[in-house]
Amino acid sequence: MPTTEKTLMFLSSFFTSFGSFIVVCSMLATPEWVSSRIAISDSSSNGSLVITYGLFRGQSRQEFSHGLEESQKGFEVLEKLNSSSQRTLHLLVILLLALSLCASLLSSGFTFYNSISNPYQTFLGPVGVYTWSSLAAVFVFLAMILFVVNTQSDRLSEELAQTLYPLYPMATYKGTTHSYGYSFWLTLLVILLSVVTTVIIVFYQKARQQRKQEQKKPMEYAPRDGILF
Repeated sequence: MPTTEKTLMFLSSFFTSFGSFIVVCSMLATPEWVSSRIAISDSSSNGSLVITYGLFRGQSRQEFSHGLEESQKGFEVLEKLNSSSQRTLHLLVILLLALSLCASLLSSGFTFYNSISNPYQTFLGPVGVYTWSSLAAVFVFLAMILFVVNTQSDRLSEELAQTLYPLYPMATYKGTTHSYGYSFWLTLLVILLSVVTTVIIVFYQKARQQRKQEQKKPMEYAPRDGILF
């Protein structure tokens, strides 16, 4: 059976790793990844298209100083993407988050198992926890970078606007500003929780090694006669 100290340390890392699992679920479910404001100006309309979306769903509205405004629209992101490169990158972001979700779940499973058992010398021990926690952080970080690249460089919001409002061609777009929402910034929380999970286990491992060294010292410095006796 594991010691009380080990149980408490691994249970703490279980809560942080399971917390990252919950956060990734929230990121996948919420639509507040980015809000893009696209300025539009032509002979009949002057104002902005505001598109707010996540990985699966989004909403759009028009804000015109003059001209007729359409009612707010809800849409499915993947259904509105015609460009193969934008669609591929968006699917890759979803895939990376799904992999991070699995890695976080495995990390929480490994930490809980270590809180009730002692699999030190196998992959089920601390090595497994390090591996899955690190992968969860790496996958989320890559998803974060790819989403920004798709939004900024590949003009994802403009593509969605073109599909949602075909009456306004690209020539009428006068600039786009992006504001990333809480769903996007939750990526940093997942990375932080994964790091905390790893740090807790590292501290436990160091404390365990230090105790082993202290237990050896009495024998190393004991008198020869005492050892022979």
